[in-house]
Amino acid sequence: MVSELESDGPLVEAEVVQLRQLLKRYLSHELDQWETWKSETPYGPAYVVLSRALPDGALPEHFHDL
Repeated sequence: MVSELESDGPLVEAEVVQLRQLLKRYLSHELDQWETWKSETPYGPAYVVLSRALPDGALPEHFHDL
């Protein structure tokens, strides 16, 4: 685990690994059907959709494993 995270700038490799680990745990234990998040970024808002259903027109092979 990363003990002290950078507060700004791109993630370092250890942070990316931790993000993936935490996201996998969240998906396994917290996600029911779907979740929607929005975050402001320097480039405008970013939208995140977590879902147990495939988006319309998507195939499972379109997605990368965590």
